[in-house]
Amino acid sequence: MLSRNSVSLRGKNILGLEYFSPEEIELVLDTAKEMKNIIHRDIKKLPTLRGKSVVTLFYEPSTRTRTSFELAGKYLSADVVNITSSTSSIVKGESLRDTLLTLEDMGVDAIIMRHSAEGAAEYATKVVSPVIINAGDGAHAHPSQGLLNLFTIRQHKGTLKGLKVAIIGDILHSRVARSDIWGMRKMGIEVHLAGPKTLLPIFFSISPFFPIIIPLCESFRQYIVASILNIGSFSIVFLLFIFSISTNIPCGTSSFNNFNA
Repeated sequence: MLSRNSVSLRGKNILGLEYFSPEEIELVLDTAKEMKNIIHRDIKKLPTLRGKSVVTLFYEPSTRTRTSFELAGKYLSADVVNITSSTSSIVKGESLRDTLLTLEDMGVDAIIMRHSAEGAAEYATKVVSPVIINAGDGAHAHPSQGLLNLFTIRQHKGTLKGLKVAIIGDILHSRVARSDIWGMRKMGIEVHLAGPKTLLPIFFSISPFFPIIIPLCESFRQYIVASILNIGSFSIVFLLFIFSISTNIPCGTSSFNNFNA
C-alpha cells in the first residue's frame, strides 16, 4: 500500500475512475472529508487555487454538477468562468476543437467539461494542454458522481471493502453506473446488477471482471447499499439503504418479472 504522501493527482486529467488507483480514490475521499467542513463555515475560502483560472464548458444542461464545480472553484479562490452551449459561439457552429483551442489561448488552467458524446473529454486532452476534468461524457463516465457515491457510502458505513452493492435499472445508458462499477470494484466492493435485459450491457455478463447480474425478482435484503437508476426520461437517483432493503419482489407475480423474460 502506498503512503498518502506518495500519491498525487497534480496535473492529472480526470477522465474516468477506470484510470484511478485505489490509493488515488482513497486520497480523494480523505480530502473530501476534510473539505466538507469548509462549506459549513461562515467564511468558505481557501487560497489553494488563487491565481488559477477554471472554465466549466457544458454542452448539456446541468444544475448540480456545474454549480458544484463552480462553487468548489470559488471556495478554493480560483477564477471561474461558465460557458454553456446555448450562450456561446457553439450555437453558430463553432467546433469543440476550436472552442478548446480558444480557451487554451486565453491561458486557462483547467477545463471542466460535459458533452453528449462518449470520449469527448479524452479527445480534449489530445487537443489542448490544460487539465481536463470530465463532468460527464455521454453514457461513458461521470467520475465526480462516482466518487461522491463512494464518499456517501463510506460516510454511512465507515468502510467500503467487503460491502455488497446492487445497482438496479437502466445500466446500459448510465454513465453514473459505469463510474460506480469501476470505483466500487477498485475499492473492494462486490457489485451486482439488476434490470431489464435490454438495459444491461451484454459484455458485463460474459466477462469475469465485471459484476454479477441478478434477476430483478431476487430479494434485495442481502444488499447493504442499493443504487436505483430511474428508467426513462427521469434523472438518475441515488438511494442509500443503510441497514437493509425491505423490498422483496415476488417472482411470477410482479410486473418486473417480465423484464427478465
